[in-house]
Amino acid sequence: MTATRPQPGRNASPRTARAINDRLALHLLHREGPLTAAQLKELTGLSRPSVADLVERLQESGLIEVVGESGAARRGPNARVYGIVAGRAYVAGLDVRVDSIGVEIADLLGTTLTRAGLTVPDGADPAATIESGVRLLLDAAGGKPLHTVACGAPGLVDPGTGRLAATGELPAWHADLVDEVRRRTGVPVLLENEVNLAAVAEQRLRGGAPDETFVLLWIGGGVGAALMLEGRLRRGTSGGAGEVGFLPVAAGGRLPTATNCDDGFHGLAGSHAVCALARAHGIPAGPLADAAAAADAVRAGSPAFLDELAGRIAVGAAAICAVLDPGTVVLAGEVGAAGGTDLAERVAGRLALLSPLRTRVLATAVPSGPILRGAVITAMDRAQDALFSPQP
Repeated sequence: MTATRPQPGRNASPRTARAINDRLALHLLHREGPLTAAQLKELTGLSRPSVADLVERLQESGLIEVVGESGAARRGPNARVYGIVAGRAYVAGLDVRVDSIGVEIADLLGTTLTRAGLTVPDGADPAATIESGVRLLLDAAGGKPLHTVACGAPGLVDPGTGRLAATGELPAWHADLVDEVRRRTGVPVLLENEVNLAAVAEQRLRGGAPDETFVLLWIGGGVGAALMLEGRLRRGTSGGAGEVGFLPVAAGGRLPTATNCDDGFHGLAGSHAVCALARAHGIPAGPLADAAAAADAVRAGSPAFLDELAGRIAVGAAAICAVLDPGTVVLAGEVGAAGGTDLAERVAGRLALLSPLRTRVLATAVPSGPILRGAVITAMDRAQDALFSPQP
C-alpha cells in the first residue's frame, strides 16, 4: 500500500494542515479499508503524535470508529483498527427511463442497502408518475436521512441549468420528477445522462487506471456513448457528447435529421433493428421490440446473426474511433451485456477490418444495474467530498 501525501503550502495554517491530513486519512480508509494507526502513519508519512491527533479528531467528528483489533502477535494489547462510519451519511441513485423508475439506497461507503423499482405504463398520468417516483425513493430510504441523490436519465443534460433539455422524444415528467425530488428531500440532487453514469460505474468497478481513456458504447433500446477521456467524462458544450444514435451510418445512404435518428446509427443497432435482424435469421423476437426483447434475441442468437449484428455495431464504433482513437471500446447496455465476450470479440474482429487504429473491444464489467451503480458512486463521491473536505 502506498500513498502520496499532499503537501500543504508553506503559508498554510496549522488548522488547514490538519484538515488536509484528515482528508488524506479518510480517503485512505475508504480505498484500503480499515487500518491501524501504525498503518496510517506509514501511508501518510505523518508522525505518530500527528496520527494520534487526527484519529482522535475523526472519532469525535463521527467519521471513523474502532472496528476491531489487529491479529498480529505482539506484546501488550493488540492495535485498534479504525474504519469509516458507513452510516454517517446515506445516498441514493435514481434510474429514470421512459417506462420505469429504479432506485438504490447506499451508505457512505457505497454499500447497497435497498433497491426498488416500478414500471411506468404508456400514457401514465404525469402527476401520478411523479408522486409514485418520489414515494418510491422515500420508501426505499426507510426514514434514513439522505445526504445526496444522483439521477440518471436519457437525453441531454444542459450544462448551464443542470436540467434535461426539452425534447419530444422523452416524457415531460422526467425533468419535473427531478425537481420534485429536490423539493421534497431538500438535499443536493445531481442529474446526469444515464449512459455517462454507466461509464462511471465501469471505470470504478473494472479496476482500471483512474486516468484511463475509453468509450462506453451503449446498445439497448437506443444507442449512445459515454466518453471517458483521461479519467474524466466529456459531456460536450451542450451536454450532447456521445449522442451517437445520430451518426449518419444507416444503410442505403439515408440520413438522420435533427429530430429523428431512425436513419442514423440508432436505426442500425437499436432494439427495433436488432429484433428485426433476429427475425430475419429465424430467431424469435418479442413483439415490443424493446431492449429486453433485443437482449433475449442476442442470447438465443445464431453465429450468423451475431456476426451480422457485430458488423453493424463495428460501423458505429469505427466512426467513433476515427475521431477519438480511445484505444478501448466497452460494449454495454442490454444488448451489449447479453452478448458478453462473444459479441465483443466479433465486434473487435470486424472493427479491425474497418479501422487502422488498434482498439480493444471489451464486454462490460457491470452487466447488471450499471446506471444505478454509477448514480450511487456519483452521489457517494459528492457526499464524501462534502464530509471529508478541509474546513480551515
